[in-house]
Amino acid sequence: MLEIDSLEDIAVLRESVDVECKLAQGRDGKGALPREFWPTYSAFANTQGGDILLGVREKSGDRFELAGVADPQKVIDELWTGLNNPQKVSVNLLRDCWVRILEIDGKAVVHVHVPAATRKQRPVYLRGNPLTGTYRRFSSTDHLLGEEQVRRMLAEQVEDSRDNEVLRGFGLDDLDVESFNQYRQLYANRQPDHPWNHLDAQAFLYQIGGWRKDRETERSGLTRAGLLMFGQQVAIIEAFPNYMLDYQERPEPKAELRWVDRLTLDGSWSGNVFDFYRRVIRKLTADLKVPFALEGDQRQDDTLVHKALREALVNTLVHADYTGRASILVVKRPDMFGFSSPD
Repeated sequence: MLEIDSLEDIAVLRESVDVECKLAQGRDGKGALPREFWPTYSAFANTQGGDILLGVREKSGDRFELAGVADPQKVIDELWTGLNNPQKVSVNLLRDCWVRILEIDGKAVVHVHVPAATRKQRPVYLRGNPLTGTYRRFSSTDHLLGEEQVRRMLAEQVEDSRDNEVLRGFGLDDLDVESFNQYRQLYANRQPDHPWNHLDAQAFLYQIGGWRKDRETERSGLTRAGLLMFGQQVAIIEAFPNYMLDYQERPEPKAELRWVDRLTLDGSWSGNVFDFYRRVIRKLTADLKVPFALEGDQRQDDTLVHKALREALVNTLVHADYTGRASILVVKRPDMFGFSSPD
């Protein structure tokens, strides 16, 4: 959630994939929820979430200045009324704590944090029709999606249950033992007293959703999620023939495909999603500068950029459709980090 508390914070704001600023003055100048709020709400919900600031005016050169909202409570009341009107928007994702009035230099700004919708909630759409009212966020703009893209989202509503599907013929022998043990060690380090730490491999997988028993067929085994997360590359590709993971570090801020470092399914590592995440996040953050900061007597080696990269990578891997034909591609360039997945 974006933190804004000063004129300096306003001055350095830039609209992006997860930040949007709107004036919200209304016809009488006292404040009103702008119509353009709703496409951004839909777009943020259907992408990776974001923050909307009401009462901020755009200046030249993509810069912003504080304008304020004279009657912020009026704007908030309009917001909650719209959120609970199914003819306005399909679902209310907000909590009270995500709608705040910020007091900056004697003026009020309404800050609305929009979380990313789950696959079961998507698409989040407007005007009662998903085929004509579904938006996604691309860079700093809201785009109305076409019918084919919306139908894909509708199909993804059942993906969570598909992740729990028991894969016939796959078992513990198809796991990469080193990856699985690394995950268990991480789990134990973070929760050393948790009772699951004492379970055997199959029981532990069952608790985290990697192993399941279908009570209708009485068949048990690895789930789709369990195989993708911890499986060996050969086994994963048997279950998901179009499966592909690709990380590339490119030396220049250009669109060309030349790379200086690459991690892909070449057989030199396990090839599973957990191992890919562990290896790639180290590469993405290797060159980030960490200012000296203490929490208590411990140095903090984490920054907002580290957290943003972890979240972007997790979202890319978790929400991908591994049955699709496109690959997951993560790109590191001097000017940007790029994340794309089949969805």
